[in-house]
Amino acid sequence: MLYRLLSIVQRQRTSPGWQTWSSARNSTSAAEAHSVPLPAQAQVVICGGGIMGTSVAYHLSKMGWQDIVLLEQGRLAAGSTRFCAGILSTARHSSIEQKMADYSNKLYHQLEQETGIQTGYIKTGSISLAQTQDRLISLKRINSRLNVIGIPSEIISPKKVAELHPLLNVHDLVGAMHVPEDAVVSSADVALALASAASQNGVQIYDRTSVLHVLIKKGQVTGVETDKGQIECQYFVNCAGQWAYELGLSNEEPVSIPLHACEHFYLLTRPWDTPLQSNTPTIVDADGRIYIRNWQGGILSGGFEKNPKPIFTEGKNQLEIQNLREDWDHFEPLLSSLLRRMPVLETLEILKLVNCPETFTPDMKCIMGESPVVQGYFVLAGMNSAGLSLGGGAGKFLAEWMVYGYPSDNVWELDLQRFGALQSSRTFLRHRVMEVMPLMYDLKVPRWDFQTGRQLRTSPLYDRLDAQGARWMEKHGFERPKFFVPPNKDLLALEQSKTFYKPDWFDIVESEVKCCKEAVCVIDMSSFTKFEITSTGDQALESLQYLFCNDLDVPVGHIVHTGMLNEYGGYENDCSIARLNKRSFFMISPTDQQVHCWAWLNKYMPKDSNLLLEDVTWKYTALNLIGPRAVDVLSELSYAPMTPDHFPTLFCKEMSVGYANGIRVMSMTHTGEPGFMLYIPIEYALHVYNEVMSVGQKYGIRNAGYYALRSLRIEKFFAFWGQDLNTLTTPLECGGESRVKLEKGIDFIGRDALLQQKQNGVYKRLAMFILDDHDTDLDLWPWWGEPIYRNGKYAGKTTSSAYSYTLERHVCLGYVHNFSEDSGEEQVVTTDFINRGDYEIDIAGQRFQAKAKLYPVTSFFTHKRRKDDVELSDFHGK
Repeated sequence: MLYRLLSIVQRQRTSPGWQTWSSARNSTSAAEAHSVPLPAQAQVVICGGGIMGTSVAYHLSKMGWQDIVLLEQGRLAAGSTRFCAGILSTARHSSIEQKMADYSNKLYHQLEQETGIQTGYIKTGSISLAQTQDRLISLKRINSRLNVIGIPSEIISPKKVAELHPLLNVHDLVGAMHVPEDAVVSSADVALALASAASQNGVQIYDRTSVLHVLIKKGQVTGVETDKGQIECQYFVNCAGQWAYELGLSNEEPVSIPLHACEHFYLLTRPWDTPLQSNTPTIVDADGRIYIRNWQGGILSGGFEKNPKPIFTEGKNQLEIQNLREDWDHFEPLLSSLLRRMPVLETLEILKLVNCPETFTPDMKCIMGESPVVQGYFVLAGMNSAGLSLGGGAGKFLAEWMVYGYPSDNVWELDLQRFGALQSSRTFLRHRVMEVMPLMYDLKVPRWDFQTGRQLRTSPLYDRLDAQGARWMEKHGFERPKFFVPPNKDLLALEQSKTFYKPDWFDIVESEVKCCKEAVCVIDMSSFTKFEITSTGDQALESLQYLFCNDLDVPVGHIVHTGMLNEYGGYENDCSIARLNKRSFFMISPTDQQVHCWAWLNKYMPKDSNLLLEDVTWKYTALNLIGPRAVDVLSELSYAPMTPDHFPTLFCKEMSVGYANGIRVMSMTHTGEPGFMLYIPIEYALHVYNEVMSVGQKYGIRNAGYYALRSLRIEKFFAFWGQDLNTLTTPLECGGESRVKLEKGIDFIGRDALLQQKQNGVYKRLAMFILDDHDTDLDLWPWWGEPIYRNGKYAGKTTSSAYSYTLERHVCLGYVHNFSEDSGEEQVVTTDFINRGDYEIDIAGQRFQAKAKLYPVTSFFTHKRRKDDVELSDFHGK
């Protein structure tokens, strides 16, 4: 098999010019290669012979799977992999992407020794330039995260930049970040080396073989249809890059893979008379929108322009990607930026302008994981011009996912199930990627929002709230209010406010929070995912008891907070479930859980005709009434007593509100404040909202948004799924023991793992941190992902943060680990370990003292206290 593989990959590749493939070795002819028939069956079929496909094949074979077939419609590594600029950078904003890139770097470094195939790996280091103080802050945030995961990096001066790369103009720089172990590599040769190693481990590789569609039966992959015949298989992996979208839609049961291609340009020059050294650092000038690397003694330079050119919207595509038409007019702004950064280039001859397609996703993050509609159908695509950097780590995580059921790290932000089919409209994708591609180098400030593809999913109250000054954010395609701009505020200035410091909306959110605590506010929370599970007998209860960790056998009308766990005890979902009657349950989950939660329930619920799972998200408008006067508003509207004696906490009842009947009223708020959730059939939404606002005027009612909700829930130590909770965190690690039925003898998914963890102890623990010496007006704000230091040693990172208007201080949530000083291995984290530590939070390289506590002191929040009166020692380990 290896002999035949070499015959495939040694055929001459057309390329941008920086590499050719050796044809000196003996090889079989193309006709002989094509005469080899496809196997009739395999465990896994991978579509795509670029970096992604070969990386998945390599890692699956390393993990012991050998019955694997890799199919490439053209030649191996002849897609976008061939046009990759070859820059391997670990300087990324996302922690999971940093880890993936670090793994890729280490993997590519040793591939040549493992396979004997030269990959062109050269450790050059990279320098990310900052022309503004805000850009430097962004780099400092990345730098602090790189250091704690063991990637050497440092913030350097413009003078140091000039020493490391003498050809650069540094007069306009305020600083830079140097990552000395970043590298350059020949991407096509890396793919060849991965394919070669996979082949040696038993993977069968066939080029010139097109996958027509995937065969599916009863929601499960059964095989693939190719232009050379069928292959039966249990797993299919779509690594088709540019073609992943079309391939996903080609099945009888379509798989939605939201990505779209844009043209991507870079130029190649001839070498200097004195060629650049091969280890010359790679340059990323994000403010200038360009990157620069050494290429055969000259340079390769491209970038991400502000006016990208989307292509293939109509689905028209090429079998193999060719160099698209040169467009010097379009590239001119990037060329001008390059000449400003390296004026000496004016004397250098340009060899060619490469124009190649590159795929982008709606949120600038790659797509991996299993389809929510077809079991055994996995995807790894949409790399946003970072395929080389992420390819090794992405292939490893996906292989772990297939072999073990879960990847070894939290990859939710990359999971295919974060998207719904609604985000796969070609029009939506075309418009969104025109925004996404420029954002690759735009400044990443806290809480920025996409501007394209908006108003896709809206509440019936959208226009009414918009007219009252709502400023909107988008979650899973749903519009949600951030805050409400008072009539006397400059609306445009607030919309354009982008800062790492105190934001312009600070006072607005403060007034909303104050109203929640002292009067009553209404928040439209219609975006939350809502399911109904019903049965003719006891099937609903029996199924949910196994799927959820808390006891759902409660009296009708009661609400249970619970988690949906995996076999390792980690949270697949965190939700609230109301028992509507003996055979019916109403489930409320986070907005972005709509697809993932539906897929999980479908996977594990018995296929019983008497059991019905229905997504009713669209049927109900949800209003959150928060505040001590909420009880007065509802009592007046319903002519029913709503006091705790008559309507206890965590209770659900259908009742009339105004003229509308059948309103599901729940005594909960998701924030810990007193109040109610109203789930209103959408036809009644405007009526109920108008009635609530009308009656509420005498009680000081006002609209509020999600920024106020975030502040309220974080100061009350309420963890949210997707931020503080994920598939690798368990109830025992976040103070959720009371929501687990461990002692009731009822089996549920994850029970064995939790019993084992309870016996062995936890190795991380969620804690709240109140920043002590932090000046809200002058200092950088925490965001999330900031390193946590305990007694001067790295101990974890924050997961979410907000300013607490009650404490008048910043509050962060984050996990504390206990790393052994001798071995670096994790040890058990006890309450005493948390309490005895002195903590600091690192914000862009500056450390701020913080007090840690494990559980909220509820009584503290019953009245507001001045910051000067707060004894933070009160919080230290209650």
